[in-house]
Amino acid sequence: MSVHFEERSGVIPCETAWGSWYQTMEEVFIEVNVPPGTSAKEIKCNIESKHIELRVKDQQIFKGKLFGSTVSDEATWTLEDKKLIQIVLMKTNREAGNCWQSLLEGEYAADLWVQDQMQRKLTLERFQRENPGFDFSGAEISGNFHGGGPDFSNLKK
Repeated sequence: MSVHFEERSGVIPCETAWGSWYQTMEEVFIEVNVPPGTSAKEIKCNIESKHIELRVKDQQIFKGKLFGSTVSDEATWTLEDKKLIQIVLMKTNREAGNCWQSLLEGEYAADLWVQDQMQRKLTLERFQRENPGFDFSGAEISGNFHGGGPDFSNLKK
């Protein structure tokens, strides 16, 4: 059984006061730590294509315009072990160059090092998809990887 690229290569999280978020070429994952014993009835999560709001026990965790657009009817949230909310957003633009710099516009931004590592990972994920069968999970990338890396699509095979 083959394992997905992001599972082999790990994730590059952006830590926040409430938890963390990370991304792949296709999805953005949000993990929110909540008090142990929290029930699903105490969670209000509103996800739209460009906006998100999360409230737990009538306290706002975050609210605002997402950094990029998402497919709102494909978004999900779950409560794990009554202490962790996991939200999965499907990106509308699923290119390696679409590396979110922050979760919300102007909030929860990844620092420059984390942004760099996220972009490297998305570029490696792109190379993995373009070259099935090759294992890029332990690969290092340098040079032109910003914006998804170089475009080799015009090269003759």
